[in-house]
Amino acid sequence: MSYPRSFIRTLSAVFLIIAALALASHIVSPSADHALSSVGSRGNEVKAIQEKLAERGLFHEDITGYYGEKTREAVIRFQKQQGISQTGTAGPLTLKALGITVGSVPAANESNVYLLARIISAEARGEPYTGQVAVGAVILNRIEHPSFPDTLAGVIYQNGAFTAIVDGQFNQPISDSAYSAARDALNGWDPTGGCIYYYNPAKTSNKFMWSRPTVITIGAHRFCT
Repeated sequence: MSYPRSFIRTLSAVFLIIAALALASHIVSPSADHALSSVGSRGNEVKAIQEKLAERGLFHEDITGYYGEKTREAVIRFQKQQGISQTGTAGPLTLKALGITVGSVPAANESNVYLLARIISAEARGEPYTGQVAVGAVILNRIEHPSFPDTLAGVIYQNGAFTAIVDGQFNQPISDSAYSAARDALNGWDPTGGCIYYYNPAKTSNKFMWSRPTVITIGAHRFCT
């Protein structure tokens, strides 16, 4: 069965309109926010979100680091205040409005492996292999935490962060195991479960470090949140 050309042209126009509407529905408006933290998320980023919301009087629960329904509701209230799409998820626009800067884990390329291996070797020489990976993981966790610099070099060279930078250990030859540990950490292995501090209780009397909750002990190091 054949159809008149005018009918075919009309039908084609209808399909084009439908396709255009479908495409438009997927265009993100300038005020939209892609999700990073959402219901079910856990970790330091969520803790920072809760702290910032609490400072603004929008979150009245305990700071737990778990993104539950109360956190979602508080995020929606904040998004409404800021004119951000009220999704209840904390994406880049919401984090920026909250004043939270989050870095990203660097790639496991040659230069990053070298730099991370150098600090691992200096800080954890003689530690079990898992402990060396854990030290690397702490450094990477700091990059993603709003309280620390958001680059690998920034974290490592942060003033006063690592004794190995000032006592000469950082300039010593790098152990082979430190290179492997750096690669494992950069590729996502975190034996600490998200810790951002570590210390050797036999070598420090720093009250702040001793006050941090210990998550796991590996070798001579305690790893803390």
